[in-house]
Amino acid sequence: MNAPPAPIVPLTAIEARTVLGRIGKNIERVLQGQHGAVRKLLAAFSAGGHVLIEDVPGTGKTTLAKALAQSIGAPFARIQFTPDLLPSDILGVSIYNPREQQFEFREGPVFTSILLADEINRASPRTQSALLEVMGEAQVTVEGRTQMLDPLFFVIATQNPVEFRGTYPLPEAQMDRFAMRLALGYIDAAMEVAMLTAQEHEHPLASISAVATHAEVSGARKAAHSVRIADELKAYVVALVRATREAASVQLGCGPRASIALTQVARSLALIDGESFVHPEHVREAAQSVLAHRIVLQPQARYAGSSGASIVADALDSVPVPA
Repeated sequence: MNAPPAPIVPLTAIEARTVLGRIGKNIERVLQGQHGAVRKLLAAFSAGGHVLIEDVPGTGKTTLAKALAQSIGAPFARIQFTPDLLPSDILGVSIYNPREQQFEFREGPVFTSILLADEINRASPRTQSALLEVMGEAQVTVEGRTQMLDPLFFVIATQNPVEFRGTYPLPEAQMDRFAMRLALGYIDAAMEVAMLTAQEHEHPLASISAVATHAEVSGARKAAHSVRIADELKAYVVALVRATREAASVQLGCGPRASIALTQVARSLALIDGESFVHPEHVREAAQSVLAHRIVLQPQARYAGSSGASIVADALDSVPVPA
């Protein structure tokens, strides 16, 4: 993973949209009925962020991660988080080689491109914190040595929102590292029947192959960062984020990292739509998924039924939309 990164292929906005469109259609061959979730996943991926999928078992979280990796021909690794998992199980560890009479570093599963952190809230806070540097800076520091990860490094973490035994809630600093929180939900009956038919002989994952190269995906990311956003929309993003801090029921609102993430995800959504600049609708579409999970409510507000989603909804209703 320490090899020089592949050169970025310069892509026009149209070419980048085509690349992301191919990836999205390829994923939806496997994960039917989840167009909205796939769209937002690609927006986060092309924005350079990470995604937390909070949903009940069996909705396709692992399939989504594998389908993305196969669609871009990228290395994939899965970590099953458990209470006894150690930071070294994630990052790697130095092992003494008696033949060479020296320690050798054995890379952990984070040395990949697409990482599935399955049931992340089952690991202890100490182990969860091992991902902070990895997710924030795409690098690993062990025993004083810093090693860079793949520039496309992307974490898809999962957790079950209705099971709390043997779990450790993710701390605010960890939640803030996720650009978006998504939920897949159940597909409709017709789609579920189609899924049964598609899996009669083999899993659809077995039949999909890469539709984009590492260089093309890197180029699409660069194109997403080049989408124009007007100063008025930047001010709108900041106003939405500040509204989450000023709500009376909020103990901790969204910070500057949320403003950056909302801007970048809105740019990616605009690129996916073939637009050369961000519209207010792109910001509003991304706001719930980018902001709600970062909000910490006052205890009495939680007991009264308030939520991060309701705080963001109030902000969207109260903050004037730029003309």
